[in-house]
Amino acid sequence: MTRPDVVLEMRGITKRFPGVLANDHINLDLRKGEVHALLGENGAGKSTLMNILYGLYQPDAGEIWLDGRRVTIHSPRDAIALGIGMVHQHFMLVPTLTVTENIILGLETRRGLLLDEATPQQRIRQISRDFGLEIDPEAYVKDLPVGVQQRVEIVKALYRNARVLVLDEPTAVLTPLEVESLFSTLRALVKRGVSVIFISHKLKEVKAIADRITVLRQGRVVGSTTPAEAGEAQLASMMVGRPVILKVDKSPAQPGPVVLSVRDVKAMSDRRAMALQGVSFDVRAGEIVGIAGVEGNGQTELVEVITGLRQPLAGQVLLCGQPLPAWSPRAAIDRGMSHIPEDRYKYGIVAAYSLAINLVLSVFHRPPFSRNGLLQRRAILSNAERLVEEFDIRAPHAEVPIGKLSGGNQQKAVVAREFSRPMKLLVAAQPTRGVDVGSIEFIHKRIVQARDAGAAVLLVSAELDEIMALSDRILVMFGGRIVGERDGRTARREDIGLLMMGKV
Repeated sequence: MTRPDVVLEMRGITKRFPGVLANDHINLDLRKGEVHALLGENGAGKSTLMNILYGLYQPDAGEIWLDGRRVTIHSPRDAIALGIGMVHQHFMLVPTLTVTENIILGLETRRGLLLDEATPQQRIRQISRDFGLEIDPEAYVKDLPVGVQQRVEIVKALYRNARVLVLDEPTAVLTPLEVESLFSTLRALVKRGVSVIFISHKLKEVKAIADRITVLRQGRVVGSTTPAEAGEAQLASMMVGRPVILKVDKSPAQPGPVVLSVRDVKAMSDRRAMALQGVSFDVRAGEIVGIAGVEGNGQTELVEVITGLRQPLAGQVLLCGQPLPAWSPRAAIDRGMSHIPEDRYKYGIVAAYSLAINLVLSVFHRPPFSRNGLLQRRAILSNAERLVEEFDIRAPHAEVPIGKLSGGNQQKAVVAREFSRPMKLLVAAQPTRGVDVGSIEFIHKRIVQARDAGAAVLLVSAELDEIMALSDRILVMFGGRIVGERDGRTARREDIGLLMMGKV
């Protein structure tokens, strides 16, 4: 007997892919006006389950019930017609169109021969006011920050009368302030009777926003609980199937000679604004220097200048005392730099290439992976099999296109590649973005091991907890400048937070 307040039920959902049982007889229900968190490791089956609900995949077995009646969802169009909306981890927006054009795409109406945008704009403004989602209907999506683009996706779902809203890893690319704004929006949504499924692996956020939590592991439900009943350690253990150490264990740093020198670097952003205004600092062998700051204060441009992806206007970057040539990532790699980029899709992977090829992207031109200009398939596959096992990359086989893996497993592949060769300098930008708690523990451990082996580590992260846990020294960026430096052992969160806001 279904409870009267249950809006949605998924019963016995099973989905197989070649070599993978992604969902194994999963049962899940959603009540009216609640946030139900779906928690699990990368590749646990969370996104697959929700893609079935949204009609992107068809289940091999199982049933979906909505408002007490069984429904069949063949496509997103069916899901939308039933009042189900989904905001994907990677937004489904057309950058060159306006907010209004993106929201009404597929629902356009005309006044005579012209597209009617005035009527939709009024409704968009009304939805924005009702739910505290401030957006400009006439702005172009390409000009909006990531957090505002996410609001556009949510308004798009509400414009289509969504009563059930699925958010897939919604905080993966948001700043802490944007996360708070999103949570305020979700609280407004549930007050108005919207039901939310919140897919995540971030324990603090799940405990802060969820009414109920269901944990998946290897395609199965391993338990359901509430934030009041389960602590972070218990949730992490349910996700991974073993105890997880949530605190970084590291000994004091033993700094050696300077490896990276950044001298008075100035650079423009893609929008032709001054992003770096004379940045200088050193990173020594055997230490982790963390860069803290709200995203958009020059961290992205700084990493791109250091790694050869952006031309500076002035200043110099030196690796072991020798200037690095601009616009030459290969020169940086050849001289001992490893780079985990903040945007893995833009700079870290080639989605259409196999996992095996992606694992040698930075060294494919060297033996044993290439001889006389020809790729050596056996060596490439052997390397992939070793790294897949060592870094626990969940993939059906090494020749699967990397774009078909979950975001977290793609990130683990990037990390595996960059750690698989000798390094003098590791530039790690958002190294744990989009990965689960077990993988975060593993990546943090490898970063500390790289430091202890004598590498210099530059860590850039929007996660202040990560900066505080890993850094031996903390530099804070604001407005394209370094505005403060603190010892990682004695730094206080409140002090770093004030510096991040420019309060020196």
